[in-house]
Amino acid sequence: MVLALAVLLGIGWWYVRDGVTGNAAAGTAYAARVGCSCRYVAGRSLEDCSKDKLAGMEMIRLSEIPEDQSVTASVPLIASETARYREGFGCVLEPWEE
Repeated sequence: MVLALAVLLGIGWWYVRDGVTGNAAAGTAYAARVGCSCRYVAGRSLEDCSKDKLAGMEMIRLSEIPEDQSVTASVPLIASETARYREGFGCVLEPWEE
């Protein structure tokens, strides 16, 4: 019974994984960029910036590394993106690695 459930969950994940990971990657990239701008351009606290997330982005968590002036947005075990403040450019996403 447990094995059958695990197999069904595995098949279900395989079927929807591209949509889930694609949406998570786009959402984390957006949240990292907006969170970084909110934090290092507007000067608001990261906690206050978390309120700016759009509906449906509740699973995305923001964290920062003040020394690097960067904000990372992540969906645990699925996607993570980081944006870093660069003088003259604002907040820029780190290059994607495939």
